[in-house]
Amino acid sequence: MRVSEYFNLNKTQPSLDFVDVDVENDVRLFIDPRAFITIPSDWGNECIALIRDYFSVLLRAIRENNKSTGLYLLANLKEPKETGLGLSVQGRKGRGVGFERSEDLWEALCRSEAVQSGLVEDLEDTALMIEGIGPDMISDITTNVIREPLIEYTQAVCQVYGIPIQQDIPSGPLWNPRDHSWISNFVHLPSGEQGKLILVPKIIIRYNMTYDPDEYYRYYLLEELRNEELSSNSGLVEILKNGTRRVTKKALIGKYGTGKAVLVEQTLSHPDALRRYHSDKRLPNHPLSHIELMRDPEKDIPNWDQLLRNVLNLNPGTGDADNYEKAIESLLYALFYPALVNPESQHKIHEGRKRIDITFTNTANEGFFKWLSQHYRSPYIFVECKNYGREIGNPEIDQLSGRFSPLRGQCGILACRSFENNNLVLKRCRDTAIDQRGYIIALEDSDLVTLVEQARRPGQDIEFPLLRERFERLIM
Repeated sequence: MRVSEYFNLNKTQPSLDFVDVDVENDVRLFIDPRAFITIPSDWGNECIALIRDYFSVLLRAIRENNKSTGLYLLANLKEPKETGLGLSVQGRKGRGVGFERSEDLWEALCRSEAVQSGLVEDLEDTALMIEGIGPDMISDITTNVIREPLIEYTQAVCQVYGIPIQQDIPSGPLWNPRDHSWISNFVHLPSGEQGKLILVPKIIIRYNMTYDPDEYYRYYLLEELRNEELSSNSGLVEILKNGTRRVTKKALIGKYGTGKAVLVEQTLSHPDALRRYHSDKRLPNHPLSHIELMRDPEKDIPNWDQLLRNVLNLNPGTGDADNYEKAIESLLYALFYPALVNPESQHKIHEGRKRIDITFTNTANEGFFKWLSQHYRSPYIFVECKNYGREIGNPEIDQLSGRFSPLRGQCGILACRSFENNNLVLKRCRDTAIDQRGYIIALEDSDLVTLVEQARRPGQDIEFPLLRERFERLIM
């Protein structure tokens, strides 16, 4: 049974911001520490800072041969079974470091020439260079270090989706960057069949980490070694009938071997390979799409017809205003994920004097919303929902533009039921843009139908031609 079913959320994975895990068994997914780079928010920055702080303290303990501190840092990486992510075949067993494994990991880190020489700079580098560290352990370490932000995310999600929480639940170890130590607390969290639950945003999970030792070896180190063999005209060089000289990967592997010890040895001799790899991996692997997240077609693929009906079947007017806002949020999230994530309802600004119906975080790395972020201030996309049975006017447009700011962003969507005069609505939105008060795309019911049709077509699900066309009419 999934979280959504356990708590009767009446939503499926495409409309949920968190990974809809099983409340009893682990799902084979991992948290990638590089994924936080693409989250332009205080939450994402906090996670990055915690990971960097923890790992810098650990590296310092290793280089100073401070074993007691090192074991303290490692032993408190408890099994993060609360997230439901990992490799356990049955049940939520967790694969953290913990006391039993901390000694072995400490020894492996201290023996590593990659650590001592400075090749290992970030947590992700350990996946390339340290024996015994793979995606599951990287994910577990990351989970432990960012446990406090994950708890805060879980609490916010529970408020958005109406998930009940229990009081005074032991938090588990929390990394305190102020004095570089582990602390614990009592917190409010939901609880499932196997105990407390910590929910994880979909945008940071992957099947495979961005840093992959096999990829690094085959496509970076072996390329350096191949060029070296060709330059020296070694015995590995073959001459083809057409005169082309080549060195095969099979021959290179036969000479140099495989394994992380080989990666360390050859990286020390060929540091440019690691520099190129780091440069090419500045951004993480793409977030998982609806299809890539699919474990059950009935639960994990957007039911576009139902999502549309939930909007179109509502009666215009104040009676269904709340239901309209919720239906719009579910539809737009399914449409725009993974470009837009972390929907926040009734987001307060100006010390609570103003509210925004829905606020999305813009994490796009391709498509329309990426283009938007490159040319206009749009770390967040604001949505105002008007379940009106009449024409929208300047007051509604001014209300949304009043939520914009240079810090929050200046792009938003005004969702309403229908336009009596499309050209007049467009002119009002264009006036706002010309006056430099922000950029508003107004959408009526028929536009939502078009967006869904575009989302069904491969390639258009990230470009959204309708949105681009509407935006261009604001500025041209």
